[in-house]
Amino acid sequence: MRDRWFMRSADSAILSCGAQGQNRPAIAALLDCIERHLPIHARQGEGTAISAVDSPVNAGRPLLYCQSSGSTDLAKTIRRSHASWIASFEVNRGRYTLGKHDRYAVLGSLGHSLSLYAVTEALHLGADILALGGDSPRAQVVVLREARASVLYSTPSQLRLLQRVDAGALPDIRLVFCGGGALGTDERADLAELFPNAELFEFYGASETSFITISTADTPPGSVGRAYPGVTLKLRPVAGEDAEIWVSSPYLFDGYDGGRAGDTRWDGDFLTVGEIGRMDRQGNLFLRGRRSRMVTVADVNVFLEDVEQVMLDESAGRACAAVAVPDALRGNAVIGFAEGAADEALAERIKARCRAALGSHAVPRRIGFLDPMPMLPSGKPDLVALQRLAGGG
Repeated sequence: MRDRWFMRSADSAILSCGAQGQNRPAIAALLDCIERHLPIHARQGEGTAISAVDSPVNAGRPLLYCQSSGSTDLAKTIRRSHASWIASFEVNRGRYTLGKHDRYAVLGSLGHSLSLYAVTEALHLGADILALGGDSPRAQVVVLREARASVLYSTPSQLRLLQRVDAGALPDIRLVFCGGGALGTDERADLAELFPNAELFEFYGASETSFITISTADTPPGSVGRAYPGVTLKLRPVAGEDAEIWVSSPYLFDGYDGGRAGDTRWDGDFLTVGEIGRMDRQGNLFLRGRRSRMVTVADVNVFLEDVEQVMLDESAGRACAAVAVPDALRGNAVIGFAEGAADEALAERIKARCRAALGSHAVPRRIGFLDPMPMLPSGKPDLVALQRLAGGG
């Protein structure tokens, strides 16, 4: 593993910076921090700010600070070493033949760890960069085509927005890395039309862990794949077949800056972010959801992520989310949200599909339609805002 950073010059690395160039100062600052081995602080907000920061825990090694998605709570500042990302950059270089011949594209804010990771990987490998956060999906498609992007890092929500543009295929993209949520079977088929020459790799991870698992061509439906190279997984039973997922790897974060999160716990070299799942005999991991997003409805445990996946499968690519509100008789009630104009027929189909797939306890009491869906810079639905709309917060 390299012990220093390599990158192209700022002028050659920045091909397009989205939204009238709003990312250009951020990438220039990122290059400066990396080149001088300084701690880096990336913040989400109106535009993206990247700067050097002083840290009492630096101890002579460069650190990186970025934000968690904040989808279920306030965004937390993640502190990690540069080396924890460099380790996976080198894995990806060898595994996917990434390098200076590639042209990376990211669609989200550089303050979000997924986009920041992809841009920094491109700099490390000498690849070109298209940082398109802030552009409309149609404008992003135009740049992806004209600049002949070859590698795309994205969330499922960002990919769904690209699909809606209906502007033809993007044949130059050879690799799509998708994290931050699950894609439905129909969505993967549609993406094969949008990216006809690309391999699609869905990965599971978190801002605190980086990569945990990644899919391959033989990953069974519903699985997030097997352990990413260098990752050791332990599953600790919690109920029935379900278990809490613990991970050890060179890619883990150092800790939170100025706080902690209840779901995130350490046990020696192993870390959990409170995710629940199961593993088959071939090592394929299947997720149920975060422990903090499991609610009890009529004495039955319901994972809100299960409800969201059923909603996504039925709603043809609309952004969907589920929250829970207190109920005096049943403990909790599920409230669903889908993006777009009100559609009672769709709402009834979603309820019927939830009943068939998950049971009556998981059927949303009501489904609200929002246009647009409140979204975070990470490309995920803003669950805190939706909780307020549902009346539960």
